[in-house]
Amino acid sequence: MNSKNLIVKGFIMLVIVLSLASCSKDDNNTDQETINQIEDRVESGTWRITKFIDSGDDETSNFSGYNFTFNSSGTLNANNGSNDYNGTWSVTDSNSSDDDDSFDDLDFNIFFNLTNNFEDLNDDWDILSHTASKIELKDVSGGNGGTDYLTFEKN
Repeated sequence: MNSKNLIVKGFIMLVIVLSLASCSKDDNNTDQETINQIEDRVESGTWRITKFIDSGDDETSNFSGYNFTFNSSGTLNANNGSNDYNGTWSVTDSNSSDDDDSFDDLDFNIFFNLTNNFEDLNDDWDILSHTASKIELKDVSGGNGGTDYLTFEKN
């Protein structure tokens, strides 16, 4: 009787472990599908910044007239007809516990190697929401604790 109990308990433990492992794999697949969806959306057409709040200050006008192109190669271009700036972008799974109110712990990463207003966009932004025509991002600064918001809308 004792060995039967051990076998039953062992079988139950095996089922639980396999179930937990299966859930993790499903979550990773879902995250990758979401990453692919976001990438496909932003790579289509040009985008403009409709909101940039830097620690409570509305700095949206700093990017007025700029069209942003997110290329599949991971390059990013901002152009207003006179100025042309290049950077990089990506979407990654942050797996970070500090992203509790972001979408699936995914980060929208932007980097411009500049020392002008575009430097303010450099960050690993938490994705709050995304549609085919709008992506809303948020970042909580580690330095001063300020919260920044960035929204791109499709042209």
